Parts: sequence; C-alpha cells; structure tokens
Amino acid sequence: MDENTTPPPIPPNPPPVITPVRTTLPPPKRRRGPWPAIALVLLCLLLVSAYTNLKHMFGGIGSHSSLPSRAGIPRLEENLIEDNDSTNKIAVIEVEGIITSQFERGGVTMVDFIQDQFKVAARDRRVKAVILKVNSPGGEVLASDDINRAIAKFQLDTGKPVVASMGSLAASGGYYVSAPCRWIVANELTITGSIGVIMSTYNYRGLMDKIGLRPEVYKSGKFKDMLSGSKRDAEITEEEKQMVQDLVNETFERFKTVVSEGRSLASRKNKENSEAKGQTLSTKWKDYADGRVLSGKEAYNLGFVDELGGWEAAVKRAEKLARIDKATLVQYQQIFDFSSLLRLLGKSDAKGVKIDLGIELPKVKAGCLYFLAPTYVY
Repeated sequence: MDENTTPPPIPPNPPPVITPVRTTLPPPKRRRGPWPAIALVLLCLLLVSAYTNLKHMFGGIGSHSSLPSRAGIPRLEENLIEDNDSTNKIAVIEVEGIITSQFERGGVTMVDFIQDQFKVAARDRRVKAVILKVNSPGGEVLASDDINRAIAKFQLDTGKPVVASMGSLAASGGYYVSAPCRWIVANELTITGSIGVIMSTYNYRGLMDKIGLRPEVYKSGKFKDMLSGSKRDAEITEEEKQMVQDLVNETFERFKTVVSEGRSLASRKNKENSEAKGQTLSTKWKDYADGRVLSGKEAYNLGFVDELGGWEAAVKRAEKLARIDKATLVQYQQIFDFSSLLRLLGKSDAKGVKIDLGIELPKVKAGCLYFLAPTYVY
C-alpha cells in the first residue's frame, strides 16, 4: 500500500436500538358482592342436612339415635350423657333461664320443646325416670303452668317418677314447675321459694306533661285503658286497682294450690316406698309464701324440698324411686337440618340486631303476669 494513501474512514458505531417495553397492567379486580358467601353458607347447610338425613336413614351413628315426633315439631335426637352399661335409662330434661312461650331454638317455644321431651320419654319403655334439671328464676305464668301440667300428666299416665334437681336458682316459676315432681333435691345454698305473682307497668304521664305531650284516648268502655301509662293519678280509680289486684290474687291462689297438691301427692307416693319418705309441708308454709326467697336448707326445713344434695343425689334418688340398680343417662335435643332453618326463618319475629352481652336479660313485658324472682323483675 502506498504510504501516501489515506486509510478509509471508520464508520461510526450505529446507535443502539431501543425496543419499547410494553407494560401489561393487571385487569382491575371485580368487586364481589355478598352472594358468594351466602351461596357457601347455603351449601354448607345443605351438606349438613344431607348428612343428618342419611345418618337417621341408616340408623344413626355413635351415641345418637333418632326419635319420632309429631308433624310440625322438629325431630328429637337422643344423646348419651353417661353410659352406665345399663339398658335402663333416665332422661334429663332441662328448664334453663327465663321460662317463656316465645319462639326460640329451632323455631319452637321452650314449652313445646319440654312437652315433646316428656312425650318421647313416655313412649320409650327403657326410660324408667326423668330428672328435671331446674336453673331458672321463673317467668311467664302460662308457660310455667303448661310445663307444670306436662309433668303432672307424664307421672299420672306413665307412673314414671320425675325428680327435680335444683341448681343455683329455682325460684318462683322455677319452683312452680318443680312442685308436681315426685321428689325435689336442692343444694343447701340453692335460691328457691319466691312463691308469688307480679304484674308491673310504668306511668309516664308526669314526663309527658313536662314536654307538653297530651294523649288522645277513645275507648269503648271505662276500663279499656286499664294500666295505661298515660293516665294521671287522679284518673286511676280504686275500682280499677282492685280489679287488677283481684287478678293477681286469683293467680296467686293457683300457685298455692299447685304447691299444696303437688307436695301432698308426692308425700303420699313416697310413703309407699320404704326407702323414700321425703318431706311434708310445714303447717306454717303459707306464711313463707309471700314472695320471699329461701335457701335450700330453709326450703327443706319447711317441706318445700325433700332432700339436700347435688346432681349425684338426684340421680341416685331417681334410680331408687324407679326401683332400678343403675341407669344410663340420656338427653334429648332437636335435630337441626335445612327444614329447621326454614322453619326458624318463618317463625322469626326479630325486628333489630341482637347483641350477645354474655347474660340473659329478663323478657318481662308490662301488664303481664309473671312468676318471677324479685331480682329479675326490673
């Protein structure tokens, strides 16, 4: 190559090729409504219902057994409480909390549920006795009376004894449902008694006058607005007060009759059993039927209770009265299935949100009669 020859120019580096990066954004999340959760709940209920129906179709599983029931009433299931290796059974029926006729579990009332349990126990020949487990301050007059009559009828029709086992509280209506039982067991510290009736209401006329609110009342008779809270004191006549008091007194006489007849019948029955004499009512028991509460020991001394003891004492007494050596303890419960859910929704009369405070507040209504312990009235 000639030294004077100029070398060819070096081409410049080409600019880098920049490829645009395409960024793909995820699609926006769709908001899900409540329907998937509702569908999941309904599916779970449907599966539970199918399982329950199959279980009862093929004779039950484990310690549960299906029991017949009449139309319109949830089926009952027998649960084993204590297996004592015996074909003889003692059914345990609970009266827990405020005695009410309002719709509760499974779309039935407390009274219906207790009555159905007694009917099942009456049909089962292997049930030799019933223990009524009472832990209640009382409640509605009619509900208490319905349970009382169911117990009396059960004992009369079947000859099977019912033993009341009182818990920490079995007062007023709680004692009313215990009175027809063949035998009553209470702890020394059980709160019982409170034999009496109460009806309460509120008069808010003074408040109405302060804020300038005046009622307009149109009535067909002079007593149609009895117990109205908008009446002035001068408008509440002595005749009206006496009518209300007569109603309370009449119900109170029924309470005393239930106590007298129940304890007298139990005493006569117990005298036939050499091992179970029991207690008889004191001649001055009516002096204590003034609404006062009694301890289990006081109630025993007055003849309201037959025996001082706890749960084990009640079980042993039920076995003795039934004349059996030992028994298996069972309890009934409602079978919850899809039909029960529909029945519950159909019976529901809730008009608001219920908050569980961990305690049961009294379901007391103004102007209604109650067998209720004093501390639960207001």
